[in-house]
Amino acid sequence: MKNNELLFEREFTAPIDLVFETWTNANHLEKWWGPDGFTLTTESFDLREGGYWKFVMHGPDRDYPNKIIYTQIRRPDLIAYHHSDEPGTEGVGFAVEVNLHESNGKTTVSMRMTFASEEVLKHVVETYGAIEGAKQTLSRLGLLLESIQQRG
Repeated sequence: MKNNELLFEREFTAPIDLVFETWTNANHLEKWWGPDGFTLTTESFDLREGGYWKFVMHGPDRDYPNKIIYTQIRRPDLIAYHHSDEPGTEGVGFAVEVNLHESNGKTTVSMRMTFASEEVLKHVVETYGAIEGAKQTLSRLGLLLESIQQRG
């Protein structure tokens, strides 16, 4: 791993198609995306390469406008996007690649975040709590996957 990257991996007891669906459906994303204590409102959602997801994360302290531009989608194992730094967003751009791998009824999610520099990475970690936030976000995904599977 490079000094401008963060890598998170988590295994879920869920089929790859379901995990992919939770990453690519706005109704699911609104239920798990973001750290503990956050809610989310989708403003627009266009899942295709070149399409984007514009949303607001509502935190305990304030709102955080975000825009994700999808760069690659390969069902069921790859979602890549650029977190936009354009005006009207939080102003921090970075690339993310999410790889899914299924084995024995479990799916491993590997999420690699790549920043322009080590300094930008440090800023995101210190200002936004990116490491703990990503861990909490993936935990929330796990809870949603369990809930969906229990409902059948």
